[in-house]
Amino acid sequence: MSLATKPATSLKPKYQRVLIKLSGEALMGDKSFGQDLQTIERICQDLAKIVALGVQVCIVVGGGNIFRGISGAAQGMERSSADYMGMLATILNALGIQNMLERLGCETRVLSALEMKEVCEPYIRRRAIRHMEHGRVVICAGGIGNPYFTTDTTAALRASEMNCDVLMKATQVDGVYDSDPRKNPSAKRFETLTYHDVLSKDLKVMDAAAISLARENNIPIVVFSLHSPDACLRAVCGEGAYTTIVNPA
Repeated sequence: MSLATKPATSLKPKYQRVLIKLSGEALMGDKSFGQDLQTIERICQDLAKIVALGVQVCIVVGGGNIFRGISGAAQGMERSSADYMGMLATILNALGIQNMLERLGCETRVLSALEMKEVCEPYIRRRAIRHMEHGRVVICAGGIGNPYFTTDTTAALRASEMNCDVLMKATQVDGVYDSDPRKNPSAKRFETLTYHDVLSKDLKVMDAAAISLARENNIPIVVFSLHSPDACLRAVCGEGAYTTIVNPA
């Protein structure tokens, strides 16, 4: 029996269709560049346990571990070209995640906004939804296919398009704080915020376009740390420390 079909936990999922946003940096582990296979395996084992609960899973992955478009532009590259390079980096990461998930017994599909038919399918909304309904993990790559948009905005867009119950953003810390907790030991973590709070306080957990898109489509955002054991699984089940961003009641 594969890991993906084993009853992995006694926890019960809080959501039935989730979009998980993974940064490229999350795949580096202790490296300063590229992919760390042990880290990718740990993350994918966590994701496989979610699949085993019957939750429909979509992943949007960044490319900052390989190339970050905005950094390239800051060094003098033409912004559109730099962003396209960043989109290609997300496809490399998506293929790495796909390979590991399938080694663990999960059926997957990589759907890219940039067509690359030899290695992945083109992103088509109805196709993506159909894959999830059949229990496949959908890994979205290539951003939205246009420069000047971040993968955070891509995550908010895909979550809205595919009627996801929640957008889950895996970060380096266990939620949204009023200042950087790695620099300020007295930083306060918020349990709940509104989209307006995030924008007005300039909390920078996601870019303004992503927050606005989630607000318009009433997609809750859960921000949690990727570094705790079974981090994604526990967040999907409403366990552990995290911050929820929602519209006011």
